[in-house]
Amino acid sequence: MTSSRIAFRLETRWTPPRDGEPLAYELKLTNTGNEPVSGFKLCVSGPARIDPAATIEGGTLTARLSNHSELATPDGFVLEPGGVWVITVRGLSYPLKHWSDGANTAYLVLADGSAAPVAVNPTIAAGQNAPLRKGTQKYPVPGPGKAPVVIAVIPWPAKVAVEGRREVPAGLDPRGETDAARGAIAAFTELTSSLFPAEGIARPAAEGGLPVHLAADDRLGPETYRIGFGDGISIHAATRTGFLYGLITLGQIWRGARQHPETFIFPATGEIADAPEYGFRGSHLDVARQFYSSSEVTQFVRLLAWSKMNRFHWHLSDDEAWRVEIDAYPALTSIGAWRGHGLKIPALLGSGAAPQGGYYSKAAIREIVALAGRFGIEVIPEIDVPGHCFALQASIPELVDPGQHGDYSSVQGFPNNCINPAYEKTYAILETIFDELIELFPAKIIHVGADEVPLGAWSGSPLALDKLREIGGEALAAAHAKRLNVITNTHGADDIEGSGAAALQAIFLKRIQAFLASRGCITGGWEEVAHGDVVDKEKVYLVGWRSVEVNAALAGRGYDVVVSPGQAYYLDMSQGIEWVEPGANWAGISSVEHTYDFDPVAGWTDEQKQHFLGVQACIWSEPMNDRAIFDRLVFPRLSAIAEAGWTASAQKSFARFSALCGLMPNLYGHWSD
Repeated sequence: MTSSRIAFRLETRWTPPRDGEPLAYELKLTNTGNEPVSGFKLCVSGPARIDPAATIEGGTLTARLSNHSELATPDGFVLEPGGVWVITVRGLSYPLKHWSDGANTAYLVLADGSAAPVAVNPTIAAGQNAPLRKGTQKYPVPGPGKAPVVIAVIPWPAKVAVEGRREVPAGLDPRGETDAARGAIAAFTELTSSLFPAEGIARPAAEGGLPVHLAADDRLGPETYRIGFGDGISIHAATRTGFLYGLITLGQIWRGARQHPETFIFPATGEIADAPEYGFRGSHLDVARQFYSSSEVTQFVRLLAWSKMNRFHWHLSDDEAWRVEIDAYPALTSIGAWRGHGLKIPALLGSGAAPQGGYYSKAAIREIVALAGRFGIEVIPEIDVPGHCFALQASIPELVDPGQHGDYSSVQGFPNNCINPAYEKTYAILETIFDELIELFPAKIIHVGADEVPLGAWSGSPLALDKLREIGGEALAAAHAKRLNVITNTHGADDIEGSGAAALQAIFLKRIQAFLASRGCITGGWEEVAHGDVVDKEKVYLVGWRSVEVNAALAGRGYDVVVSPGQAYYLDMSQGIEWVEPGANWAGISSVEHTYDFDPVAGWTDEQKQHFLGVQACIWSEPMNDRAIFDRLVFPRLSAIAEAGWTASAQKSFARFSALCGLMPNLYGHWSD
């Protein structure tokens, strides 16, 4: 007797518009089980977004939130065992450019309301049949005599004057008497034993470790170090971080010489004198679109330390999820941290029917912050407001202005996703949240987002329109009221500067910054924080993401700027135009060489450069539900940005970098074939 088996497979195919023919996004569902089904709906998610006004052949779009779409069969349709249901969509809010853009998760909602999983094949494109690219691109270490340098270090030091070759020791035995030296030794031992557990880089002399003497030199800067090679090895520094950076450089030299003795040396004599070019060398990680466990975040922080990066920008909230425990509002994590069938936040970006997600407890955050501190890294949390708040509002419904009517939509396809600057309850709730957040992050830098507020935000709120009348008169309020039902279509194209939405956001940001300043905090934000020039420039820094020109203009207006343009430093951007490369490309593509060669202050005046703080990688996670995609997109471009922050522009060399970056670790151990 054959048992009942319900099973399905989804195949998707992309045909771009050409020769006068419209685009076609085809979804083919096959019943691979042995039971017929009818009266069901297909739910799909992935970066691509079906346009609500799309023409759909073979089915009906019955619900859509951002990249989550629900499609119904024609009346009376039965999908028999072995049968196929084909839907052709002609109209996308976010069209496909790469294989990772397509549907990556699907499930059926059966007639009884239950959910059935669907196996999903990677999306194929018309005329494309090459293998899909995953894993970190390999950069082979050159053979004997072919490397442009004799030691392996990323980022490259300020001064290298070494010669001769000594036998590579079995490991390193760092020693020092000061608290700073002992702290650095402990951190280096912890770091290397976690990143390279079987190599035994830090080991006692009894196990073959070469003594390395750490000596204090208070004349050196806080991140400066000197390494001397001779009869013995010494590291001079003034701080724990300086000593740690010296040890990391020595550890990288050791690994290069140990693994590739025919190419790299462990020096016999000479000196390395080093200090960073810029003070802010950071990486952002979006944990809202995809959740990363505490162990993943911890290992990522270790990789930042190995690259001498000193800021970790932790993107803890967005439309898709809320990820930090807040005692005053437990619904933020019981509701806002989870996506799935029947939940307030549906399956998005690779989530399936079952609840998926997670959040960081306060205990976990304290452990990660403490670990980062041991490695000289400040952790900057981001709570993205007033836009990107769909999950926040789903968790705390009282944040929604009860008098608001009508709809507006964000670029990512979330309706009414901005908390209202004219609604007083907004501030009471946020101040409670920020007070709990500040207690967890001793650096006292709080990033408040403030990006991508839609033009139509709050245009249906009488409270907001009254506020606009108060500050700008009836004309401003009337103009803003006409923005209702405006759809934002592309990143940055519908800049709100000068609009009613910008005026309302300025009111919001001025008040939030004043609150954070009263708690002793610096406010970070995306470049849109500058709208209206109302924030205190002495207590804020901006992350510029659109272009070099925008970054330079902001610096010219007196804002301290961290450069992170989407065209070069957004690591979700694909590395090539080919379909088989994963990632997004709304900001363009960015090869490893392009990211490395990018000049963050090209065309800046000397006055503008006075406000240049440094550089930051941004890891937006929409395409990264497959961790092999993470490794391909992030590495080695993260190392390229680390070198941009540390090494003087005149000393950069892609030939050198490409010879060395193959020795740098990635997060998940996925490498390209």
